[in-house]
Amino acid sequence: MNKVILMGRLTRDPEVRYSQGATPTAVARFSVAVDRRFKRDGEPDADFFNCTCFGKQGEFVEKYLHKGTKVVLSGRIQNDNYTNKDGQQVYSVRIMVDEIEFAESKNAAGSGDNGYSGGNFGNNNYGGGRSQAAPSGAGDGFMNIPDGIDEELPFN
Repeated sequence: MNKVILMGRLTRDPEVRYSQGATPTAVARFSVAVDRRFKRDGEPDADFFNCTCFGKQGEFVEKYLHKGTKVVLSGRIQNDNYTNKDGQQVYSVRIMVDEIEFAESKNAAGSGDNGYSGGNFGNNNYGGGRSQAAPSGAGDGFMNIPDGIDEELPFN
């Protein structure tokens, strides 16, 4: 099985091109920086992955993503090896993206907050993203639940 799931930020604006032919297909290329969970002295804090997606995902990337956008993506790892002009074999991998979604709301991206609140645009759903406004008094990150609502909650 070849499956990878990554969450990180785009390191630059995506490069999108369209294939030639009767029905042009979007081909989006971008790189994602993924923070390492455990950091050791002298080692990098993040890993960088080159990603490619096609078709509707490519159009989504072109329209909505830019440098710094936090995303969650799933796909497969593919070898991207080649021989350079000096005749040396160069080994690398590329993530072929099957699904991609926002990992934070537009408001969180603008404020530097890393929380997630809605914005599920994966699987080619372009429109209708729901941004959820924080209720008043939610400065600590928790929502206030009114008294007497216990009967309506599905768990107690």
